[in-house]
Amino acid sequence: MSLKKAYLLVILVLVIDQISKIYIKTNFRLDEEVYVFDWFRIHFIENSGMAWGAEIPGSFGKLMLTIFRIVAVGGISYWLYDAVKKQSSNFLIVAVALILSGAIGNIIDSVFYGRIFDDSYGQVATLFSDQPYGKWFHGKVVDMFYFPIWEGNLPSWLPVWGGNHFTFFNAIFNIADVAISTGVGILIVFNKKAFAK
Repeated sequence: MSLKKAYLLVILVLVIDQISKIYIKTNFRLDEEVYVFDWFRIHFIENSGMAWGAEIPGSFGKLMLTIFRIVAVGGISYWLYDAVKKQSSNFLIVAVALILSGAIGNIIDSVFYGRIFDDSYGQVATLFSDQPYGKWFHGKVVDMFYFPIWEGNLPSWLPVWGGNHFTFFNAIFNIADVAISTGVGILIVFNKKAFAK
C-alpha cells in the first residue's frame, strides 16, 4: 500500500470521527440517550481522555496526558511512514493507519474542544461558543456508542460477582476508539502476516 492510500485512510477515519462527535455535541445534552435497539444506544458522555474513563487528577495531569499523546502520535506517524517505505505487509500498514487516525481523533478533542464548545451540562453545546468550557489542551473526549448486550443480576452462586447487577458490554466509545481497537486487533489476530518479512 502506498503512503498516499494510507494517509487517505487516516483522513477518512478522522473525518467520520469528527463529524460524529460534532453532531453528538451539538444535538445531545450530556447523558442524553437514544435507543436504536435494546442492545444498541447512542449515549452521550465525555471523559478526560484516558481509556475506560480513567483520569489523572488535576489540570497538570490532563496537560501531561495530552502532550504524551501528541508525542506518541509522532512515533506512530513515523512507524506508518517506515512501514510503507519498507513495503511492509498491508495488514501492518492498515493497522498502523487505523491506530494513528484514532489517536489523532481523540487528541483533537483534547486539544481543541475545550476552546470551541461551551458546556453540555443541561444544554446542547454550541460550536465556536463565546463562553468555552475549558482551555487549550484541556478538552474532553466525546463518546457515544453504547452496546449493553445483556443486563441483569448474576446468579448468587457465582464467586465474587454473584448476586450483583452486571452489564455486558458497558463501555461507551467513539469512532476513534473503534479505529484504535481494530488496528490493535489486526496486529494481534494477523500477527504473522502483519510482521511477515
